[in-house]
Amino acid sequence: MAQTVQQISAEADASMRANKSVMEFQALAKRDAERAMRTELEKLKAIAPADILEEVKKNFEGFDSLFCRFLQEKGPSLEWDQIRPLPSGAVIPYEELERHDSDYIREMLDKLVVVKLNGGLGTSMGCKGPKSVISVRSDLTFLDLTVQQIEHLNKDYGCDVPLVLMNSFNTDDDTKKILRKYGSVEVNIFTFNQSKYPRMNKESLLPIAKTINNNDVEAWYPPGHGDIYASLANSGLLDAFHRQGKEYVFISNIDNLGATVDLNILNFLVNPTGPKCEFVMEVTDKTRADVKGGTLIQYENKLRLLEIAQVPKENVDEFKSVTKFKVFNTNNLWINLAAIKRNVEQKKLDMEIIVNNKTLDNGINVIQLETAVGSAIKNFEGAHGINVPRSRFLPVKKTSDLLLVMSNLYTMKAGSLTMNPLRQFRTTPLIKLGTHFDKVQVFLRRFGSIPNMLELDHLTVSGDVTFGKGVVLKGTVIIIANHGDRIDIPPGAVLENKIVSGNLRILDH
Repeated sequence: MAQTVQQISAEADASMRANKSVMEFQALAKRDAERAMRTELEKLKAIAPADILEEVKKNFEGFDSLFCRFLQEKGPSLEWDQIRPLPSGAVIPYEELERHDSDYIREMLDKLVVVKLNGGLGTSMGCKGPKSVISVRSDLTFLDLTVQQIEHLNKDYGCDVPLVLMNSFNTDDDTKKILRKYGSVEVNIFTFNQSKYPRMNKESLLPIAKTINNNDVEAWYPPGHGDIYASLANSGLLDAFHRQGKEYVFISNIDNLGATVDLNILNFLVNPTGPKCEFVMEVTDKTRADVKGGTLIQYENKLRLLEIAQVPKENVDEFKSVTKFKVFNTNNLWINLAAIKRNVEQKKLDMEIIVNNKTLDNGINVIQLETAVGSAIKNFEGAHGINVPRSRFLPVKKTSDLLLVMSNLYTMKAGSLTMNPLRQFRTTPLIKLGTHFDKVQVFLRRFGSIPNMLELDHLTVSGDVTFGKGVVLKGTVIIIANHGDRIDIPPGAVLENKIVSGNLRILDH
């Protein structure tokens, strides 16, 4: 039977009242959660030792702001159909940058600060302590190579490029001890710490921490590298470098061995031919291995970083497409220091919240709220992407990456790795090592020496496999030891386009 106008109107009113009731309930719940969180933070502040109380207050102020945003922001951070194609000139090919003038290199470099993100531990590769102290080449660590690179610049050009390490509470003590060995190098080295935020119980949304001290490590976390802006300012280094006349900071992950100071990019920033650029993100062409990497998009008339976590499920395949989204973020970033100072002081930085769910060893489900440094690109004027050669993205995340950089595929000079000119192809081989190679110390014991890989295209190794000295690998090589069996590749063996499986063991007699 047809409804009357009065019935339809009454149902609409009832629906509106129900929606209003739900919204009021949600608003009250959010206010209650905010109050409960602030009460717990006040309790923790009350037991903080006097010598770290100011630091704790600053950390909690930042966390409270992030937590309140987390409660308010429901739903996707962007509308997929509002993404627009990148405008012409938004991403500049590296080859089109003007070459730097050799007469002004010192002047340019004296305006630069180098920051390395050094908050990570080496646990994923079976190492204790900061990841930056893992040996990667000729017994030199990530940190050694970085210091060598900066010292080379300072000596060659008579400049003063400082090196700054952003540590976390996980890496700070060990890093400071290691830095003592660089007392005589021609590099001014500074450190500052990321914030220290409390992990929240997923159910109650309250901190699991009962104390402030470092013994309760699982209760705290460093909130992602997006924290660099506030932490650099809180450390006093931002103001100090600004007073010294420094203009730009080059930020990169310490485990990216391709992230060296590039004079052409620096020249683009320091001597602009067009409008001033406050932020450059180095991007590089996607391959199938990079489909999950963040990419640049145009959104609401701003250049913006799109991470896979922000993508609606139904659009993930489209995001991974190398035809629509052709480049990905290397996390090599060049940012104007005065613009960082302005954004921090005016509280203008708006970075998407990354909700990181974890389960602790004791079975408690927790939430970490994090941000990414590159997502602030939309808050800077004249931002650009620069499409750089793949050689500027050489991260070491797993032992398969370590095998690449330890091999004769690369040569090293003044702490910088470059592709061996004897390699015919400029791309690196695809390497997949099984779980027997996961831990660095075990990985090293499985090689009498690192194989010659100049002509290698693809290597897959699975199971209990060892390599003798002087092994040469060419083309596609697949080595699979059956469960319970072992394969020993003998010294001097040359494997070209070979599949080795089963059991092969050379015994002494």
